[in-house]
Amino acid sequence: MNGGSDAALAAALAERAGAALLELRRTTGLTGAALKDEGDRVAQALLGEALSVERPEDAVLSEEAADDRRRLAADRVWIIDPLDGTREFAEGRADFAVHVALWERGRGLTAGAVALPGAGRIMTSTSPPPLPAPHPGRLRLAVSRSRPPALVTAIAAVLDAELVPMGSAGVKAMSVVLGETDAYIHGGGQYEWDSAAPVAVATAAGLHTSRLDGRALEYNRDDPWLPDLVVCRPDDAGRLLDAIAETSATEGAA
Repeated sequence: MNGGSDAALAAALAERAGAALLELRRTTGLTGAALKDEGDRVAQALLGEALSVERPEDAVLSEEAADDRRRLAADRVWIIDPLDGTREFAEGRADFAVHVALWERGRGLTAGAVALPGAGRIMTSTSPPPLPAPHPGRLRLAVSRSRPPALVTAIAAVLDAELVPMGSAGVKAMSVVLGETDAYIHGGGQYEWDSAAPVAVATAAGLHTSRLDGRALEYNRDDPWLPDLVVCRPDDAGRLLDAIAETSATEGAA
């Protein structure tokens, strides 16, 4: 991972956007869709303006902005999700996040930060927590609290794993980094901004990160659709990937 100022900038921007989101929720009186929309707008404006000032030569790929195709020829691209978990944010929950990552040509993800404003934490690629000790009980899989995917439910059945519901993608990935769960498996559709910063932090922490079939995750592609993801302890990767393959083969034959 690239140390120094890029990583520091990622962390500072994620923290600032997270603080702005908490202040917005505390002071405006907005609720529901209006709060979701304003949260997206405020966080995008803050991150977009800051990056244009701090890194004017770099490209940006964001969930909340039009895709600037010049990024495909750029050597440095910031990949951001200004508000990951709009539902949780609008419901007053703590399990939402802000993602800020940097991709560099020939190097991949070189810096990343995930702000967990509701928990008062900033997770960074330069100072991730040490890899937690193995959990002695059943394998714990982070899943959506509102719509657990059938794939993960099937994998849990194969492995006799426990499903742990929680909010945004960033929160789920960071739960593995923090040792609160053992794996986050997603197969229901995501974009690059959903996973770039969490993957940067998780990789720096020594975790396994990949596609469902074990292939490497690639960023700043022509199509930012990156639908599936595995984040887990390296010692759990083999059995998880085997269970994913077994489950996928069974579903395909059904």
